[in-house]
Amino acid sequence: MDRVLSGLKPEKVFYYFEEISQIPRQSGKCRKISDYIVAFAKERGLYFLRDEMDNVLIRKAPTRPGEDRYVILQGHMDMVCEKSFDYEARHDFNKDGLKLCVLDDYIYAKGTTLGADDGIAVAYMLALLDDDTEEMPGIEAVFTVDEEDGMKGAVAFDTSGLLGKIFINLDHEVEGELLTCSAGGKRVKCTVPVRYDAAEGVAYDIIICGLAGGHSGMEIDKGRGNANLLLGRLLYVISKKMPYSLRYIGGGLTDSAIPREAKAEIIIDSKYIDTLEDIVERYSRIICDEFEGIEENMMIYAENKGNDSSICLDSVSMKKVSLLLNSVPDGIIKMSRKNEGLVRTSLNSGIMKLTENDFSLIITMRSLAESEKEALAGKIECLTEMIGGSYTEEYDYPAWEYEKDSKLRDTAFEAFQRLFGRNPKLRGFHAGLECGIFFKKMEGIDIISFGPDISNIHTPKEKLSISSAARVYEYLREVLKAL
Repeated sequence: MDRVLSGLKPEKVFYYFEEISQIPRQSGKCRKISDYIVAFAKERGLYFLRDEMDNVLIRKAPTRPGEDRYVILQGHMDMVCEKSFDYEARHDFNKDGLKLCVLDDYIYAKGTTLGADDGIAVAYMLALLDDDTEEMPGIEAVFTVDEEDGMKGAVAFDTSGLLGKIFINLDHEVEGELLTCSAGGKRVKCTVPVRYDAAEGVAYDIIICGLAGGHSGMEIDKGRGNANLLLGRLLYVISKKMPYSLRYIGGGLTDSAIPREAKAEIIIDSKYIDTLEDIVERYSRIICDEFEGIEENMMIYAENKGNDSSICLDSVSMKKVSLLLNSVPDGIIKMSRKNEGLVRTSLNSGIMKLTENDFSLIITMRSLAESEKEALAGKIECLTEMIGGSYTEEYDYPAWEYEKDSKLRDTAFEAFQRLFGRNPKLRGFHAGLECGIFFKKMEGIDIISFGPDISNIHTPKEKLSISSAARVYEYLREVLKAL
């Protein structure tokens, strides 16, 4: 393999980041990356444990004389797998490694997500486990699977064998911030049964693409467009002006990302061609105006596919789909009153899919308050059932609650001051972290979370700052030595 990151420092961090970038590791398919981590432990004679989910624990004894304390480091192996629109056919996340590139201070992957969320944590932990140059406390490195799919790995992980009570999560994307709490979350599936009728006429593809997307927790406060709901809105506008038949609708790849692209296939009478194209053109101008300064690359267009005949949703099914897409809340539901700029409760309709039997919308809701999360879930359930659909909860994870007293937080704060000559920012976090699950499972655990600058995560524009990754690794080592 040609090394793209050779020469970058710290060498071991970027060596391991490039190694794992060549291993397919989408959520639900982490066996290969788990195998790599187990082989790493075996080669170095380190204690390891792998569970049935493919989570891995590696334990390294203290290298500091007289030390018997262990610090838990934690990050997840899996990554969100998204491709740019023009790269769709050229990358298979099931078998292809990422094509890493370096530009100035940044690492990115050509045409795909980079997986620095949370590959940089995996690289940090492997580099530390492979380094005996400094005296350190014992390290328990916990590598979890499927964080991006309901945190299933952390939920299944047996914490009873852990020796440490000090817990550092490495799944944050803003250097200089120490996280002190994070939101809980719930993923639900709203399913509406559908029926079909035959239709014929002129087929059109209605496409919304080029949106910024992003992490449905971290970027939900940016006011970015949701392609799924914008398409639902457009179809509703069309239905008020002319008849049409809907044979396909779909959008979004993962519930944890704001959907960037959505597509519908419709059939119309030829006499409505001009009407349809005029509606879509005007809608595009309106929506681009609404998102001016936010969605600079958004495209909304209709493409004539010629005469066609097909089975399409009947009128009742179309109405149910439209009601769901145009009634479900979107984005920020409530801001925190205590912490300025912090989202308290939000919702993201991440995936919509049409099959021969039903239309489904997969929604993620997040909240710092358990009661608000449950209340929002209840509203979605009521809405779905009123339309004649069914509501299913697919996963639910707890919030990581703020602790007034934290020796770890104090130590990390002082280490940051010492190393950089300024104070870190202490903040709560609207995105969900596995910290909440470990916080719930382990009584008396002391937790912080931090990481380097990673921008546009969960999108093909994701990039990792090289200099920030180096500084944060130095900072992690400083915190460990201070402990």
